[in-house]
Amino acid sequence: MHTVVERELELKLILSPERSIPVPARLSYRTDDPFAVHIAFHIGSDHPVNWTFARELLVEGVFRPCGHGDVRVWPTKVEGRSVVLMALSSPDGDALLEAPAAQVSAWLERTLRVVPPGSEGEQLGIDDALAELLAPTPADDLWLRDPWPSDESKDGE
Repeated sequence: MHTVVERELELKLILSPERSIPVPARLSYRTDDPFAVHIAFHIGSDHPVNWTFARELLVEGVFRPCGHGDVRVWPTKVEGRSVVLMALSSPDGDALLEAPAAQVSAWLERTLRVVPPGSEGEQLGIDDALAELLAPTPADDLWLRDPWPSDESKDGE
């Protein structure tokens, strides 16, 4: 059975230094996808805009600037409030989002309690699947036998 850790919160889409608009969002973490976080932005369309990126990136981004390319995350203060900024880039455009640091950190802490850092691979069952895949079967005994008997005859024949 898989666990899901979710949090609804309101982000701000930064349009300019003086202007932003609220964007309802849902942070999701699933133990069946333990390396990733999922964010659904509800922008007033029929379908939310979904982003998925490494949980480790968001965890680090709460403390220091990190990421490159499509997703960059860093902490800062805005009007005395601690926030986390996320810069997202796609072929459809770029977005700068501001999230309340305390709410993001509390949600991340819950995900880290469910799946501690370094144990993500255990959630996927890769070791068990590999062990099953590589386990010897009775047919392996036939396969491993020498299909060409040696040229030397037995008992000096």
